[in-house]
Amino acid sequence: MSIQRYSWQAMALHWAQAILIAWLLWLGWTMTDLPKGAERSAAYGLHKSLGLLALLVLAVRLFWRRRNPPPPALAQGREAYLATATHHALYACLLLAPLAGYLASSFTPYAIKFFGIETPRLFWQDEVLNGVFKQLHLVLVWSMAGLIALHIAGAIKHALMRDGTLARMLPEKLFHK
Repeated sequence: MSIQRYSWQAMALHWAQAILIAWLLWLGWTMTDLPKGAERSAAYGLHKSLGLLALLVLAVRLFWRRRNPPPPALAQGREAYLATATHHALYACLLLAPLAGYLASSFTPYAIKFFGIETPRLFWQDEVLNGVFKQLHLVLVWSMAGLIALHIAGAIKHALMRDGTLARMLPEKLFHK
């Protein structure tokens, strides 16, 4: 069966972002259990840097996709609608979760560093706004985790059906015999 595939650049960006988000989710859920001290501060600093990197990767992905449209969808009807809605919601979470995290951090007395480089301070210290954006970050991250689970379930379904959908986002060499 001949299928239209995503470009290697789109695949690389997708999988780079997937790995980055998995790392962020793991780090975000484990760092809060660390005792206060250097290890916890380092984990939070890395999480913030990776979150900013995730925003950068998303910007590159959106830029690439704008100039290189994806191949036509294979799904039809309700399945196509659900896939599109899930992808749009995922993209929204990929944008809004790190922005909410950045805004939460912006309302603390601590500098935000991108892999050791201090970013410009945009806001003032405000515990209420910090709390609001921290809660929003948490809601968006849990929503994203649910959407990722749905996305993976869809990928597994398509792998089991062997309908070519999953093969479009994986290197072609995996499917040659």
